[in-house]
Amino acid sequence: MLNSPRGPELSSSPGPEDISQLSSPALSGHAASAEKSSAGVLEKTGYPDSVYVTAANIFQGIRVEKSPDKVIIKYGHEPLRSFSEPEEESFQRLSYELAFSALKYQDILETMLIDSYILPSTTIPDHLNSLIIVMLYDFQDRKFQTRVLSDNEESLSEVQEVENLLNSFKTKLAAALARCRIKHGALSIYHILPETVRKQELRASTLPLYAWINTCKISPEEVYNNLKIKGYRKVKSILHIDDKVFAVDQHCYDVLIFPSHLKKDLVNIDLFKDYKLIFQDKSRSLAVHSVKALLNMEDDILMVNTGSWYTVAHMSILTHNNTSKIFVCGVRSHAKDPDLKKLFTKMGCKNIEILHDTFTDIDSKDQRLQKVKVILLLPRCSGLGVSNPVEFILNEHEDTDLLKDLSKGGTSKDKLHVLAQQQYEQLIHAMKWRR
Repeated sequence: MLNSPRGPELSSSPGPEDISQLSSPALSGHAASAEKSSAGVLEKTGYPDSVYVTAANIFQGIRVEKSPDKVIIKYGHEPLRSFSEPEEESFQRLSYELAFSALKYQDILETMLIDSYILPSTTIPDHLNSLIIVMLYDFQDRKFQTRVLSDNEESLSEVQEVENLLNSFKTKLAAALARCRIKHGALSIYHILPETVRKQELRASTLPLYAWINTCKISPEEVYNNLKIKGYRKVKSILHIDDKVFAVDQHCYDVLIFPSHLKKDLVNIDLFKDYKLIFQDKSRSLAVHSVKALLNMEDDILMVNTGSWYTVAHMSILTHNNTSKIFVCGVRSHAKDPDLKKLFTKMGCKNIEILHDTFTDIDSKDQRLQKVKVILLLPRCSGLGVSNPVEFILNEHEDTDLLKDLSKGGTSKDKLHVLAQQQYEQLIHAMKWRR
């Protein structure tokens, strides 16, 4: 953080034994729907057809492109037709988790399709191969058991076609998976993943959840009481506690901490559905609280490269009692404006102004920004410190290409060089705002 008594302050923030044993629980976590067996163990039952289609289209956009001499499977270029996607975050999360899982195991899944002679012996069109990959990942994760469909679920012909194909090759696919596991000397295909990716998944399963309170809609005390009614207990620390508990963050008074295992329960309560509690990484909350501490009542803020709309909303809510304006630059597409304004209205934000200019194109003498006291610069980074990529993509509205890097546990030197150069140029431009 750079301070100057003569102008804006600059704040920068981080941003074959038994076939049933071939699939590791760590592969998909809580992604797929599940029900309890007679023994009380959760069994995966598969996804709705619409999740498979959406996940296939996501995978088509982020899959690893291979050189022509190494191409095993052709994916075509046509996206699958999809019905209007539900706005529920849970639907998006399931689709992204499935696509990301398929991406991590793309090489293995392609090998299984070739080794089992599904490809190229069948006449499935190329544009369905992305759907085959994501459905095959789920099929093996269900230990090749039949998918359970609800009575009112909408059926899609493409999904049914692929499902029938995979079921007809069930035995050969299981054998291909077993051979792949044995070849790598791995207990499960999870252990074939690079160590960096496995460590990343382990961190994601153990890190606590952070959520900030939208004080424009509800007070902290009301949140505490609401959670208490739902069986949650307020404690000083959530470390090593498996119960339904929460704690108040020691650095940000409006941030609550929950044990990671409670995510599935929390996303379904009204506090989150009504934008009264918002999941977001603590680093973003620290950033906006740091800016708030530097402001006078009438000072404006310029936010740069903030991929997350929630970060903008949090900054707005922290300053809703001020006369401050929040200027957000870098929103390139005007088509996003209605969605942004709709979200901000739902959250009770009233002091946000969107600028479509790129930060480095804005002159420090711009008349709109003469009351700006602090620049909150959130430069693009490699994202390698992200422990839960899907949550990061959903909450921060980041480019899905990030999943491609994270699926391999690393970023190319060329890309790192480009990111470093962009950060340098933005920091240099920000320093010109010292008046």
